[in-house]
Amino acid sequence: MRQPTPFRKVLIASANPLFGKGLQQIYHQRFEAVEFLLTSTMEETLAQLDRWQPDLVIVDYDDKTIHREEFLSHFITGQRPMQVMLVSLRESGAVVVYDRKTLTPAQADAWLSDFQPNPPSKRSHPMKGNTRHLLIAGGLVIVATALVYFALLGINLLPDQASTQAQAIDRLFNAHFFMIALLFSLITVFIGYSLFAFRSKPGTEDQPGANMKGNNALEIIWTLIPLATVLIFAFFGARNLAETRAADPQAMEVKVIARQWDWVFEYPAYGIKSNELYLPVNRQVLLKLTSLDVIHSFWVPEFRVKQDALPGENLVKELRITPIKEGKYTVMCAELCGGAHANMNRPVVVVSKQEFDAWVSSKVNAVTADPVERGKRWAELSGCLSCHSVDGTKLVGPTWKGAFGHTVELADGTTVTADDAYLYTSIVNPASQLVKGYPNSMPANYADQLSDEQIRDIIEYIKSLK
Repeated sequence: MRQPTPFRKVLIASANPLFGKGLQQIYHQRFEAVEFLLTSTMEETLAQLDRWQPDLVIVDYDDKTIHREEFLSHFITGQRPMQVMLVSLRESGAVVVYDRKTLTPAQADAWLSDFQPNPPSKRSHPMKGNTRHLLIAGGLVIVATALVYFALLGINLLPDQASTQAQAIDRLFNAHFFMIALLFSLITVFIGYSLFAFRSKPGTEDQPGANMKGNNALEIIWTLIPLATVLIFAFFGARNLAETRAADPQAMEVKVIARQWDWVFEYPAYGIKSNELYLPVNRQVLLKLTSLDVIHSFWVPEFRVKQDALPGENLVKELRITPIKEGKYTVMCAELCGGAHANMNRPVVVVSKQEFDAWVSSKVNAVTADPVERGKRWAELSGCLSCHSVDGTKLVGPTWKGAFGHTVELADGTTVTADDAYLYTSIVNPASQLVKGYPNSMPANYADQLSDEQIRDIIEYIKSLK
């Protein structure tokens, strides 16, 4: 319901039409029987003050075309009762009100007698008690930070440290955990404390709060502190990176060959090729990584460090690891590389020097005249068993169990018997005879990786799986 208003004639002075139209609409919604007049220039405004004689003048405080000093000078020299409001939209709707009216001496005396300064607000001054509040909130932040930090450390977010590189990286992780706890506590404690300590007290609900326009010192502080924090973390990050990449001239070299979806490890100093990564404890290992097909990424979580393996002879990447804890771990691919990416895992075994030497001797002496055993070894080292099972389980490719001599239905609808010739062709040119229901995902470069004798050995191994 609209209310009656003492102002019958309202003049709005602004060169911005939205300013006048908006105020006119707001005024119409609240009050009734009001005449409006909109002016856009200084000359027009002064002329209408004398000609139209409004009860209320609303001036756009932000409009530079309305000269406030000249307007107020004209306002003061007038005789007719009038009120002027200077409204600023840039200052969040701040309003300055001037009231012009004529009083008799008795009325002026009564006005002075009745005048009382605004009573002090029951709300606390924004600066009163700040030290006490900051001390309390600061103490709560310290307590909350400690609780959150030790809680993060207690839930074992990180796996075991199994390398010297992991020790350096975990120091940085712990610093990040502390900053997470501190920032979480700063935000939640100050919000919670403010909601409790500065809530409205009974009887003060209708009183406006203190007007705060900013604090330059505070803004400088909360800009410099984060900047300094970022620079400190950048320094420690660079130092830790240099520490993890520090080279040991006595490091043992291991070539890491990645392919869909398997890993092969070569030890040039011993002439060994294995599908398990055996490492001696407390000796740095230089891994030289490459890929035969797509991008893979070598990652053992307990070692913390990670490195991509890229296809191409000129894109060999290096990664240094110094194992410090004996045990069995798993290397996995941390780069999405195809359908069986999740199964691209191989054992990593860290042993003592004596056990490592014994393993090397067993591999060097593991020469057999049995083509089936040789074929099994070539299949393991070539990554065949990451896609083909030997127990009938369906993987990315057809199972090898009972494959020899079996009638195979191809993707083009024809059938063929899985004899020696078919198996040989399937290895060196896999796309030529795709088995129905299986994708064309087998690498086509096995003819370059394996000798003809090794391929024949693999076929003998397949024939043995009945």
